[in-house]
Amino acid sequence: MSTFQAPKGTYDLLPPDSARFLAVREAIAAPLKRSGYGYIETPGFENVELFARGVGESTDIVTKEMYAFTTKGNDKLALRPEGTASVLRAALEANLHKAGNLPVKLWYSGSYYRYERPQKGRYRHFSQVGAEAIGAEDPALDAELIILANDAYRSLGLRNFRILLNSLGDKECRPVYRDALQDFLRGLDLDEDTLRRAEINPLRVLDDKRDAVQKQLTGAPLLRDYLCDACKAYHEEVRELLTAEGVVYEDDARLVRGLDYYTRTTFEFVHDGLGSQSAVGGGGRYDGLSEMIGGPSLPSVGWALGVDRTVLALEAEGVTLELPSTTSVFAVPLGEEARRVLFTKVTELRRAGIATDFSFGAKGLKGAMKSANRSGARFTLVAGERDLAEGVAQLKDMESGEQTPVPLDSILEAVRSRLG
Repeated sequence: MSTFQAPKGTYDLLPPDSARFLAVREAIAAPLKRSGYGYIETPGFENVELFARGVGESTDIVTKEMYAFTTKGNDKLALRPEGTASVLRAALEANLHKAGNLPVKLWYSGSYYRYERPQKGRYRHFSQVGAEAIGAEDPALDAELIILANDAYRSLGLRNFRILLNSLGDKECRPVYRDALQDFLRGLDLDEDTLRRAEINPLRVLDDKRDAVQKQLTGAPLLRDYLCDACKAYHEEVRELLTAEGVVYEDDARLVRGLDYYTRTTFEFVHDGLGSQSAVGGGGRYDGLSEMIGGPSLPSVGWALGVDRTVLALEAEGVTLELPSTTSVFAVPLGEEARRVLFTKVTELRRAGIATDFSFGAKGLKGAMKSANRSGARFTLVAGERDLAEGVAQLKDMESGEQTPVPLDSILEAVRSRLG
């Protein structure tokens, strides 16, 4: 037993399970790569004010969940709790929006950190794949991102997820709704923290998951009844585009996201097989975020999908991903000379793009063949003194058990022909 363990609320990603996580990341990224999104990577920590301004000072993320610290140089930093603010900061800093090709379309993958109460599907360290389209206000862009996420999930074999859709209005119509909602909330029996939150951002109260709060929200005014004509028309076009492409969604008038920067289109991907932590991803439009963090007006839209929760959703549906074997050939040398010869052959196979492993350490034939079995290799390449004297190695098909002598200078061709 090691002296140290993974910190509470975190986990280690180990093989063979790690292959599923990699496959999920690649499946989510694949539609983005086909749609003009370029990869971006930002630091794991940022100036704490970036998140306080962008995510919202009244959010649980900023007030309770952020890992914030002061450096020896007295810089106030925070481990990133989400990706959008960092990506937008990086795009602004590099002046990507001035390159003349809007929207700037970016995708990313990485680890994020929130100090939450650990439970299944909710960790203090978690992995997401995200996409952001910066600098364009177009219902087709909102629809594109929802379609890409939907297609990614379906490519993995997921079927039992739902897409919830709503509009949060804009700076023209949301203030009127905000006043009406605050008047309603002031008449409820809420604790001091919740009432304080209602004064800063009342929409955050709608996102409160506590039963005692949700029961009192019955009859709360709905934002859809306060949308201006422009927001209604925008939202209707998003809905029509999704319907035309066969994407099934549910209108959810109570859907709000846990971040303050969202405007107009907002959406969430939920999976009912995950219990209380049913959200597997979500996003929306954030037209004012650039200005909040000191940039120009840049209407934008994006999403983030949780890799951890997507893997749990696959398990809930009983979906088994078809993963390629990590090893195609396993080399087993018998003797010192065979060790040198096969090591050269292993390097040759690897350089030709064939996944190949080698029996390291002083193992006998029995132990080495056990290792070959455990590797999942399709073929085993075995050579001893007699084989080398004859200029061959034995190529064994681990599925059929058939074993064939192959000339040493023809091993690459023989393996290629058998692997197809």
